[in-house]
Parts: sequence; structure tokens; C-alpha cells
Amino acid sequence: MTISDTSFASKVPAATAAFWLVKILATTVGEVGGNLISMDWNLGYLEATAILGSIFAALCFVQVRARKFSPALYWSAIVASTTAGTTLADFATRSIGLGYSGGSLLLLGLVLVSLASWKRTLGHISADQITDRKTELFYWITITFSQTLGTALGDWFADTAGFGYGGSAIIFGGVMLVLLALHHWRAVNSVILFWAAFILSRPLGAVVGNFFDKPVDHGGLAMSRPMIVLVISVAMIVALMVFPQRAGHHGRRLA
Repeated sequence: MTISDTSFASKVPAATAAFWLVKILATTVGEVGGNLISMDWNLGYLEATAILGSIFAALCFVQVRARKFSPALYWSAIVASTTAGTTLADFATRSIGLGYSGGSLLLLGLVLVSLASWKRTLGHISADQITDRKTELFYWITITFSQTLGTALGDWFADTAGFGYGGSAIIFGGVMLVLLALHHWRAVNSVILFWAAFILSRPLGAVVGNFFDKPVDHGGLAMSRPMIVLVISVAMIVALMVFPQRAGHHGRRLA
């Protein structure tokens, strides 16, 4: 039996308000957690990426092999992807020297290539029904690139563009509200809106996380990274308990 002919129940949560709340909390945890491991633990960006990437790969393997949707497994994989994406983006933009502009453009290109390959191979890029392993592999590849893009894009807005962490959070938060309004009015295809919101919620979490943990002279609050990770992780768990996640549709498929 091959990957393409194995059928599964939907493996991803419905894109409800609770989904986006937990997504933003997860990306914030990932941003601060990545900074904690690479900076506070003095591992460096490359070493931290190797460790975190291995954890994400293991969780992603279990997620893809699972036969039904598990909120705990899904969100663990999301947190792992965004944490590894943080250190990978920092390695690309700082250690390699691509800079925030170069890193953002490269990673945006990779996201678009991933979506185009998905569309060309399977005929759609919809995340409404992740029911087979081939589709789910495209889903997680796209997520990996988008999570990495979020750190570089957030840094570009905060530093290169000069909006700071607070200003960048307002910009990305405002864009998310616009996407919500477009979804409510059904003005744009829901699949496009889903991926736009999924990609842009990552830099929102990144700049919020940086606002909490960066030094005061860099525009942050210089809060303890372990404490931030602990508090927001607890908030995630509470949100998942109060608003149970369920597998479901994200919207219409693109033709």
C-alpha cells in the first residue's frame, strides 16, 4: 500500500476562532522558546536548529502516521515547527548573513513554491480535509517554511522597517482582522484567506514574543524567557481545554 492510496479521517483542526487563538499562542511560545534555547542556553542557531528540527521531524512523523486527529499531537508539532523555524530563520538571516530582507524574500519564495507544487501535484491547496499522507506531507512542508518565514518577516518589520515590536504587532493584528472581515463577507476564496492568515499569524506571534523577551533598549520588556514560555504554554493548554479542538473543514477547495 502506498502513501497516495491510504485514506484517513481529517487530521487537522477546524479553523475556528479558537484555532487562531491557539495558533498565535503557539507561535509566541515558539519564538521565545527558540530564543531561549539558542541564546540563553548558548547553543547557537545551528546547533539549536539541529536539536529542535529533530524533535519536529519526530513529532511530524508520528503526526503523519496517526490515523485520526489528535489535538495534543497536532499542536505539539506546531509548537515544534515554530520553535525550530525561529532558530533556522535566525541562522539564515544572521549567521549566514542573508539579512532580514533577503531571508524574508527567500522564505516567502519557498512557501510559494511549496504551495505551487502542492497545487500542481494534487490539484488543490486546500487544508479543509487532510485525509491522506501525501496531502499531509505537503501541508507540513508548507507549514515549516511559513513558520520560518514568520521570524524573518517579523524581524524585518520590527528592525529594518523601523516599526518596533509593538508597532509591528499592531500592523499584523490589523491585517488579521482584515482577513477575518473578508472571510465574514465571503469576499475572497476561503482557501486563500486561510493560508494568508496562517502565514501572517506567525510574524504576529514572533513580534509579540520579541516584545516580551527582548531587552528594554531594543524595545522589549526584558521578561524572563522561561517564565514567558511557561505562562503562554499554560494559556495554550487552558485554551485547548476550554475550547476543544475538532477536526473539520477549512473552506472551499480551489479548482
